[in-house]
Amino acid sequence: MPTLQVRDLPEDIYIKLNLVANQENRSLAQQTIVLLRESLGLPNNNKLRREAVIEKLSEKGYPNETHVNPVDVIREDRDR
Repeated sequence: MPTLQVRDLPEDIYIKLNLVANQENRSLAQQTIVLLRESLGLPNNNKLRREAVIEKLSEKGYPNETHVNPVDVIREDRDR
C-alpha cells in the first residue's frame, strides 16, 4: 500500500483532525483515509457493509442489532 507524507500541515488542521479521530475512535491515519475517501466521493466499503447487515437484520424482524447473537449471524452467512 502506498504511503503519503504531508509536510507543513497547519496546526489548526492537525488539531481538528486529531479531535475528530478521537471522537470516532480512529487513529490519525485511519481518520485521514476516511476523510479523503469522503471528499473524493469514494465509497467506504466497511460502512456500506455494516449498513447492509443492519438493514438485513431489520428485515428479518430483529428488534435491535445489539440483541442479535453474532454467532448465529456468522453461521448464517457462512452457510450461504
